[in-house]
Amino acid sequence: MEVKLVTVGKTDVAWVKAGLDLYVSRLRHYVPFSLVEIPQLKNVSAFTEEQIKEKEGELILRQLAPGDAVYLLDEHGKEYRSVEWADWISQRLARGGKALVFVIGGAYGFSRKVYERAEGKVSLSKMTFSHQMVRTIFAEQLYRAFTIIRGEPYHHE
Repeated sequence: MEVKLVTVGKTDVAWVKAGLDLYVSRLRHYVPFSLVEIPQLKNVSAFTEEQIKEKEGELILRQLAPGDAVYLLDEHGKEYRSVEWADWISQRLARGGKALVFVIGGAYGFSRKVYERAEGKVSLSKMTFSHQMVRTIFAEQLYRAFTIIRGEPYHHE
């Protein structure tokens, strides 16, 4: 099963991009992994927050295929300890399907249609992180999960 991370906007902070690239390359040793960066909307000053969410939502939904298991990175999602996260990842991958897709939305979150398409929500923390940083933090946590699943010495309890 492929694992995909869909994000709104490009990663343009150099040190965040370097960290993201590092963990994406490491992840590819464990699973077919892809990163899809949806272009940031242009000329949004005339749009309401709801219109921005709707337009971003349309772009997100275009990246999803029937059969994809979609989970949103959302502040109201379920939080996991790293070992619990690894167990969840392992169980989810064992179910099979086309792809396991995680989505990081834009600054205003997700449209109603994106929430309706998702199977669930995952929270990395009760704290708020920039949308740029979340990408790297998520990729590292996904990498950590695979090292736990394989019994490798990256994670220490």
